[in-house]
Amino acid sequence: MEPIIKTENLTYTYNPNTPFSLTAIQGINFSVQKGEFIGLIGHTGSGKSTLVQHLNGLLNPTAGTVLFNGENMHESKEKAHSVRFRVGLVFQYPEYQLFEETTYQDIAFGPKNMRLPASEVDARVRQAAELVGLEKADLQKSPFELSGGQKRRAAIAGVMAMYPEVLILDEPTAGLDPEGQEALLRNIRRYHEETGATVIMVSHSMEEIARNVERLVVMRRGTILMDGPTAEVFARGEELAETGLAVPQVTRVARTLRRMGLAVDEAVYTVEQAAEAILRLWEGRGHA
Repeated sequence: MEPIIKTENLTYTYNPNTPFSLTAIQGINFSVQKGEFIGLIGHTGSGKSTLVQHLNGLLNPTAGTVLFNGENMHESKEKAHSVRFRVGLVFQYPEYQLFEETTYQDIAFGPKNMRLPASEVDARVRQAAELVGLEKADLQKSPFELSGGQKRRAAIAGVMAMYPEVLILDEPTAGLDPEGQEALLRNIRRYHEETGATVIMVSHSMEEIARNVERLVVMRRGTILMDGPTAEVFARGEELAETGLAVPQVTRVARTLRRMGLAVDEAVYTVEQAAEAILRLWEGRGHA
């Protein structure tokens, strides 16, 4: 199956040919299949944000190519513009980009720019609002009257309302309290399940990544260090530690139990998996 997005030897340099030149990503070969839920992690400065800004045509490669459905998205300005409706990018703290008089108008901004009929715009706004957990009454409020978590959901709904084939979220839960984080992640999971869209989520939280993504990409110094199923990547805990990243806390607990002589699977990375592993061990010793 042809990837929905593919990069070939992708390189990007900020301020080229100046004393401030900085190559943020170099030689990236990366592909995304339709319907995947991918996590992208790495330290600040590893190139995560630069990479995702290429995936919807926002940045032009210094070298290399970005393909969308097998076609070079930068072959023309028209092509790059059209891709931005099909690959939606939600920046970190997207609520700072809210600007319309009502939440409804903010969510409708993208679909209107797609020149859709008013009835289709209305249907998309209401469906996107429902998907992210906004009430009907919230749509008529000024976005600045909403709580922090509601503002975040409204901003994400504005991208979802364009029905992108790929949804990219850069640190979507940054600055939210734990309850707000889980509510938003629940909305994102629901969007992925109900639409079948591809989701790429940038996050610094290992626990957040562990609970949600199927595939994990680790970046370091502008290159891809690891790329594989989430369990396989977290099984390489020592390598992650060398990059300054850590496995989820529950994985560290499982490894500690294993060092103490208990045959607990150290590849677990969610609380639910750890509970099952410990229960199997308990039952294996003859306990009901």
